[in-house]
Amino acid sequence: MSRAISITVNGTTQSQEVEPSLLLVELLREQLHLTGTHVGCDTSQCGACTVLVDGRATKACTVLAVQADGATVTTVEGLATGGALHPVQRAFQAQHATQCGFCTPGMIISAVDLLARNAKPTEAEIRHAIKGNYCRCTGYQNIVRAIEAAAAEVGR
Repeated sequence: MSRAISITVNGTTQSQEVEPSLLLVELLREQLHLTGTHVGCDTSQCGACTVLVDGRATKACTVLAVQADGATVTTVEGLATGGALHPVQRAFQAQHATQCGFCTPGMIISAVDLLARNAKPTEAEIRHAIKGNYCRCTGYQNIVRAIEAAAAEVGR
């Protein structure tokens, strides 16, 4: 039996009928067509599905859509404003912090969450903040540099 929910995604309130077992990541990708949020492992290990739920980094594969009823969700698509990339997105681009790009949306969201709570993180704090996001390509060096660069811009 489906249930009506209301969720604000990237600034737009969405009313949806969802099955009780539908995951938030499935709602975002399959019903709202926001495919920047990736499904990587189906076990909450990789972090590719990380989005902001009420301002906090959350693995969307661990949340049922009905649990997000009334919540505000920001996906990687919702970070840019007025056509301008978010400082973290710009830093990832400038620091070449992507290779295949599959982990990038989750990494960026985790970095946005970190910088919202700590505008001047140390390298150790950055590495701790992204420990739930796996990258199989980059070795994390440029990802850490990108977050440091974004922190320098955000922390001004």
